[in-house]
Amino acid sequence: MIAQFIFLVILAVGVYFFAKRVKQVSRNINLGREKVINDRPSDRWKTMARVAMGQSKMGSRPVAAFFHFLIYIGFVIINIEVLEIIMDGLFGTHRILSFMGGFYDFLIGSFEYLALGVLAACVVFLVRRNVLRLRRFHMAEMTSWPKSDANFILIIEILLMTAFLLMNASDAILQSRGMDHYVVAGAFPVSSSLFSFLDNYSSESLVMIERGAWWFHIIGILAFLNYVPYSKHFHILLAFPNTWYSNLNPKGQFNNMESVTNEVKLMMDPSAAVPAVDPNAAPQRFGAKDVKDLNWKQLMDAYACTECGRCTDVCPANITGKLLSPRKIMMDTRDRLEEVGKNIDAHGATHEDGKSLINDYIKEEEIWACTSCNACVEACPVLIDPLSIIMDLRRFKVMEESAAPAELNGMFTKMENNGAPWQFSPADRMNWTEN
Repeated sequence: MIAQFIFLVILAVGVYFFAKRVKQVSRNINLGREKVINDRPSDRWKTMARVAMGQSKMGSRPVAAFFHFLIYIGFVIINIEVLEIIMDGLFGTHRILSFMGGFYDFLIGSFEYLALGVLAACVVFLVRRNVLRLRRFHMAEMTSWPKSDANFILIIEILLMTAFLLMNASDAILQSRGMDHYVVAGAFPVSSSLFSFLDNYSSESLVMIERGAWWFHIIGILAFLNYVPYSKHFHILLAFPNTWYSNLNPKGQFNNMESVTNEVKLMMDPSAAVPAVDPNAAPQRFGAKDVKDLNWKQLMDAYACTECGRCTDVCPANITGKLLSPRKIMMDTRDRLEEVGKNIDAHGATHEDGKSLINDYIKEEEIWACTSCNACVEACPVLIDPLSIIMDLRRFKVMEESAAPAELNGMFTKMENNGAPWQFSPADRMNWTEN
């Protein structure tokens, strides 16, 4: 009963802090502007199934896709075992699901092969990051924490899978020795081979190893659960809603600002019907200066970013040595949003710290280096849209601060005067056809 009570307390504390963090992230995301996304629900379910569950966007890099799939499917399915561990911990039982007989043996055996696959994939990814040192994992924005975060999660997964297999190996030997409490159930093809040397240990030592690995595994799972919302690995959960709410329109289709569209309609036709403006509503900023000016989906994108660097790896501006990195845009947005959330927690919702996303986090040089080619959007494995944030930051600089580059100001002037971006009068536009 003491062990059950301790387990209940650990479980309750782990779930409480996870729920608290999820609530905090949800509050931060909802600081963004309202955006209604509920059209074409069937297409959205298909997109989520194909991209989030089916990992379809990973296929452009087959080797990485294969090992990522091993980790994804292995870690998800193996955690079904966590349900049994939780029930055993609460009720003081051992392998409570063993009544399933042969099917249970099949499950445990399958879990072991999957655990071995997860172990192998994690080792491969550690080598790619730290030995082969792929360029995209060591760019300027990948400072000490982002680099360490990826390594931490891979090491944690290796430790959890090792504990799982060690627990099974010692359990199998204790079952064969007829130890009390150790129900004869399960198949252990991998662990029995990897840890065959445990046969030389005494039963008392094996019980300590099995119990130690059992507690380490479940406490490790709960610790992992609470670590994930603070790391880039939050995409494990957010990939599903993020792909469901993704932009289904053609990538080259830009959204128009409703306030500007209404003004143009009135200029073209003073009698045009436009939505009434609420005189008591706070004026809406043109574009985005800070994270609160972005919509909630853009802020969800920031938390869903995997920091894999595929967007930056294909960005033509970055490839040619310019300052822009789409991954950094998403990381900066998330970091600024976290800062705003902490200010709210510490000082209240009305607190202003005098900082903003543009200038304090993202430099003007970055946003104007973008060619708006959508390569980053196409490359993202969870359908994040860095370009939409870049365009809103540009809109703010142009429409609120009149701070466009000289080349653009010249084009704007020509469009205003000539109706085209060239230095020709509209009356001369067809001169090239003469003779």
